[in-house]
Amino acid sequence: MYDDRLQHELLWPLSCTSRHRFQKMSKQHSPHAPTRTRLKTLCIQLLSASFALFSLLTPSLLWAQESPQLDLQRVKIQAGFFQIDAQVALSPEQRSVGLMFRKDMPQHEGMIFVFEQAAQQCFWMKNTLLPLSAAFVADDGSIVNIVDMKPQTLDSHCSAKPVRFVLEMHQGWFSKKNIQAGFKLGGVLFKSP
Repeated sequence: MYDDRLQHELLWPLSCTSRHRFQKMSKQHSPHAPTRTRLKTLCIQLLSASFALFSLLTPSLLWAQESPQLDLQRVKIQAGFFQIDAQVALSPEQRSVGLMFRKDMPQHEGMIFVFEQAAQQCFWMKNTLLPLSAAFVADDGSIVNIVDMKPQTLDSHCSAKPVRFVLEMHQGWFSKKNIQAGFKLGGVLFKSP
């Protein structure tokens, strides 16, 4: 989302609208005092430079926010006979973007969200183009509950109990594999009893 505070912070120091300061400077009797024409020219040059800088920065800022995460660390997760190649979202930034802006994803791939502490985790589908199913997973790898989520909605989908892991896959992946609540996933992320 575009944040106009950045534009204000870039332009504020270059503002030439203070009439009091301009008049005070033009009334000075020093031979080195800037003339009104020189001040206007300077203000126009500074504002032009700031707009040019802002126009260069804005597309890259917007592009960075609207591109999918494709280069995250990966981990293998075992789901019975099936192996999942999951991207790992560890940091708050990685978790907040998740699978947003992805237009496609292989059927055997997904994303696992790893949180520092077990808590009720809630997910939505803002800017997410693919229909997904989310499995809320306990520390030992057992699935607490699974929810199906529609693309580009703001509905909240939450874990039934506090969890540290959430595994997102294509919608219907779990049901097609007959995986449901209570099923235990395997992998290096999960604690063994």
